[in-house]
Amino acid sequence: MPSKVDDLVLRVEALLFASGKPLSVRELGESLRVTDHRPVQQALRTLARTYEQRQTAIEVRRVGDRYALQLRESFVPAAHAVTPVDMAPRTIKTLTLIAYHQPIVQSRLVRMLGEPTYEEVQRLRDSGFVHAEPKGATLELTTTRQFAEQFGIASTKPEEIRRFLERKLGVPPAAVPAEGTEEVAAPASPPAAEEAPTGPAPPEPSPG
Repeated sequence: MPSKVDDLVLRVEALLFASGKPLSVRELGESLRVTDHRPVQQALRTLARTYEQRQTAIEVRRVGDRYALQLRESFVPAAHAVTPVDMAPRTIKTLTLIAYHQPIVQSRLVRMLGEPTYEEVQRLRDSGFVHAEPKGATLELTTTRQFAEQFGIASTKPEEIRRFLERKLGVPPAAVPAEGTEEVAAPASPPAAEEAPTGPAPPEPSPG
């Protein structure tokens, strides 16, 4: 019969596996209804060591002050090869803008892309590629671990995803436009790891 420590490690593992985004020690503690976060930190260290010692494609990755259970970088291309994504151009455009400018509030995204954005965001949330957190009267949008793994991106860090898009798809390093400005151009194809940049200028988005 497993000890209390072993049981906590397994419960932490289950939460990281089920979550669509990295979780902090505080979030793990709240989900587990644990007021003392030190056992959670110890469980994370134990879980990370366990995966390091196994011959497995999975690892516990620290992302800032959060933790994620995800594929090791060397196995991401293999997983991507068997998980194709079929998306409409408008959906791809919405996802790429979220990925590049995250965290971004939905109200600003709507100003950039128009009213159909609400439907596209919900579609991306249902697919597991986008996570939404309430922020005032709107939602704050970020991509998930599933998004990174699906498209062959070896990190869930926003700045690394941004660099990936700039390098692979030619997305320019531009700030989120202010209200009333033109929308930011987005690539017309999903961010696949094997794609090579076509030039210094970003590709024109497909009509959506």
